Amino acid sequence: MSDLFDRVTADQDIFKKIMSKVPGFSGYIERQNRRASDKLLRETIANHFEELWQRVSALQRDLISQGALTYVDDLEAAAIKLRQFIDRVRTASYGYSGFFDAVKINEAELARVYQYDYSMLQMVDQVSSAIDNVEASIGTDGLPASIRNLTTSARQCVETFDKRSEVILGSETTGAQLPSQ
Repeated sequence: MSDLFDRVTADQDIFKKIMSKVPGFSGYIERQNRRASDKLLRETIANHFEELWQRVSALQRDLISQGALTYVDDLEAAAIKLRQFIDRVRTASYGYSGFFDAVKINEAELARVYQYDYSMLQMVDQVSSAIDNVEASIGTDGLPASIRNLTTSARQCVETFDKRSEVILGSETTGAQLPSQ
C-alpha cells in the first residue's frame, strides 16, 4: 500500500513540498495524499474486476451460442454481483478523513482499511480462478457447482467492500473477520 502513497507523494508540485514544511499543514497534505492513494487503489481494483466481469459476459454469450440457456441466468447472478462490486468501488467517496470531513479515521482504523484493500486485491485472483473453473466446466456436470462458486466469490467481494466502508464510518463490529488470505 505504501507504494501508492509514495507514488502520489512523489508527484507533488514544488508548492506542496514547500507548504508541507509549514507546521500543521503537512498533516493536511498527508491526508490529501492518502485520499489520492485511496482513489488510485480503488480505480485499479475496479479496472481489474471490470476485466473479470467482461470475461463472465463472454461466458454468457458462449453459453447462449451453445444452447445452454439454463445456465445463463445462474451466471447472471455472478455478473450482477461483480457489477455491483465494481460500481461501489468506483463510485465510493475517497479518502481517509480530509480536513473538514465529518468522519475521522484513526491510524488503527486506517490499518484495517488497508487490510480490506489488500483483501480486495487478492480477490482478483480468487474470482479469476473461479471464472477459469466455469470455463473449464462448460459441457460437464460440474458447471452448476462452478457457477455457484463464482457467485459466492462475487458476493464475498461485495461483503468485503461493505465491511471496509463500515470501518471508515466507524460502524464495524469488533472482531469482524477479513476474508481468508
